[in-house]
Amino acid sequence: MYHFFPGKTIFSVGGIGCNLRCKFCQNYEISQTGPEEFFGLTAASPEEIIKLASKREDNIGIAYTCEPTVWFEYMLDIAELARHNNLKNVMITNGFINPKPLTILLDIIDAFNVDLKAFNEDFYKKQTSSQLKPVMENLKKIRKSGRHLEITNLVITNKNDNEKEFKQMVDWIEGELGPDTVLHISRYYPVFKMDEPQTPEKTMMRFYEIASEKLTYVYLGNLHSTKGQNTYCKRCKQLVVERSGYPATSARGLSEYGNCSNCHINIVQS
Repeated sequence: MYHFFPGKTIFSVGGIGCNLRCKFCQNYEISQTGPEEFFGLTAASPEEIIKLASKREDNIGIAYTCEPTVWFEYMLDIAELARHNNLKNVMITNGFINPKPLTILLDIIDAFNVDLKAFNEDFYKKQTSSQLKPVMENLKKIRKSGRHLEITNLVITNKNDNEKEFKQMVDWIEGELGPDTVLHISRYYPVFKMDEPQTPEKTMMRFYEIASEKLTYVYLGNLHSTKGQNTYCKRCKQLVVERSGYPATSARGLSEYGNCSNCHINIVQS
């Protein structure tokens, strides 16, 4: 979440299981299993989670990860308590959720990072056992709600690395969600049931260039490169957030309210 309180700490809560069956899942040890096979679970009540999250003074809230839609009720219980304790709620999700529960979450979740795994229905069906259209509708619904939104796209060799298709996805993001929508382009490595070679660096750089033509904030992930890491002001181009890998090492170009310190335009939520 590069544009949501950069440089701050957030407490992550996750469980096991998922409503998708991605053949390339990077968290398959916990997402593609159940309580009978996984022995690393720790029981914690919502009250205990709030207590743990509140221990660090620099912690802004709680991030619900490793598909929180499958433990929707538990997430909701924690999120309601978090709000009463002045903690932010962040959801890291595949976006494949029914309209009614999403509407409930929009009242209490402050920020979303949604995996847009491809821009192809056939890919979603064969590689994830789900559908693209509901994810697209949910992204529009999140944007319309005014909640903070960032998107992650994992580029997989020979599966969703078609340049024309990627351009269509970027055009859709620009047109339906807005050019300031944050897009993270992540490099794939062989894992789980997917043995395609790792995404070539030149593909990542090309996709970064394509996305940057239409979108203001584009980042590269899982790549050993300084390109696509830092945040620059869209107006005056000042460096506002400097990163080394994922962590922010400096946010000297930002005011306390998330504005550029030079031209004062808003860049992040802070």
